[in-house]
Amino acid sequence: QLQIEESGGGLVQPGGSLRLSCAVSGSTSTYYHIGWFRQAPGKEREGVSCISAYDGSTYYADSVKGRFTVSGDNAKNTVHLQMNSLKPEDTAVYVCVADFIGPILFGCSSSTMSQIESFGSWGQGTQVTVSS
Repeated sequence: QLQIEESGGGLVQPGGSLRLSCAVSGSTSTYYHIGWFRQAPGKEREGVSCISAYDGSTYYADSVKGRFTVSGDNAKNTVHLQMNSLKPEDTAVYVCVADFIGPILFGCSSSTMSQIESFGSWGQGTQVTVSS
């Protein structure tokens, strides 16, 4: 079972930036997909982004494409989500989820997000609030 810990949330004004971090531990292997999901009150959970240790591929939801960037630091087993040009509608609890790669899906895609959501190990989440 992987252990997941997020950090970096907070309050930011519209147009501002935040960087979330996700530290993964509990396994000698680093061969996994890392996904970011967000949940806002009254809204469905949304898969925001993914990065894969298989091929370095990334995935972004249309709502964040061009504004968010996901990156990985393999040496530290840490993934970062850089969020720029934040909007009030980005307000949510952001949760990091890790899932071992395979046996069917390799690399990030919308299908991988579904697999991660169903079978991954979840962090506790970090609150992001975008408000003036």
